[in-house]
Amino acid sequence: MEAARSNLALGFSPGATKAIIAHRRTPLLRLAPEKLRLCGAAACSVKLGSRDAKVGRRGLECRSSALQTEGGRKVDHLPRKKLAVFVSGGGSNFRSIHEAAIRGSVHGDVVVLVTDKPGSGGAQYARDNGIPVVLFPKIKSSSEGLLPTELVNTLKKLEVDLLLLAGYLKLIPTELIQAYPKSILNIHPSLLPAFGGKGFYGLKVHRAVIASGARYSGPTIHFVDEHYDTGRILAQRVVSVLASDTAEQLAARVLNEEHKLYVEVVEALCEERITWREDGVPLIRSRENPNEYI
Repeated sequence: MEAARSNLALGFSPGATKAIIAHRRTPLLRLAPEKLRLCGAAACSVKLGSRDAKVGRRGLECRSSALQTEGGRKVDHLPRKKLAVFVSGGGSNFRSIHEAAIRGSVHGDVVVLVTDKPGSGGAQYARDNGIPVVLFPKIKSSSEGLLPTELVNTLKKLEVDLLLLAGYLKLIPTELIQAYPKSILNIHPSLLPAFGGKGFYGLKVHRAVIASGARYSGPTIHFVDEHYDTGRILAQRVVSVLASDTAEQLAARVLNEEHKLYVEVVEALCEERITWREDGVPLIRSRENPNEYI
């Protein structure tokens, strides 16, 4: 009964509550997760429940900082973005994004974790950090999980702005793409368009890169369309392929760059620094000089 009340507080319909795997409520403030936020001031050390914190119209706020800044840049004129992260595995990129949001470099908050594997490391990390976990897609021969339209409704009720795929292996349905145009990103462990598409994931990608004799690899972040790994490319990072590399060694170096690149891209998204060229190519404006692109 307590779990049902918590789900209803999030705004889920009775049918959608079955998709909530777990949600640990904060012991200090009895607020729904979407009402909680941390002070964005980089130098602020205010803790939840301390006397320097107050509950305001936008949730938890710091009494000591009327002007919210993050990483030394003013972002008070922008609302914090609400992020939904999708994972199928350990969720190391999810963790990097969540940690960046907590420390203030990302002007947004992860408000829900979507997974097709409720027992995954990413799902457990979400539960450990009080982030609601939603099961998608619906499991065959079971009442658990959401249909595409139900997932769209759930994300809309949570007022999600951006969808971030971080090792999510299922194809994103058309209903979701239409509901969130130019707002869904995926990260892939190769320099697309090479070594992408259905079946190319994990170590399979790195084995193919090494077998091809390619001298360079690296992560790609792209917008999501109706197919695997074919959306518009937003950012890439080059990693050298060494003559002695195993797939595991190359994967480790690429993953290290993934963690940094994804956070940088999410920072740009939350700061609304993405622009689209006339031919449909997305670009990231430099924070220091808006007339330059990175």
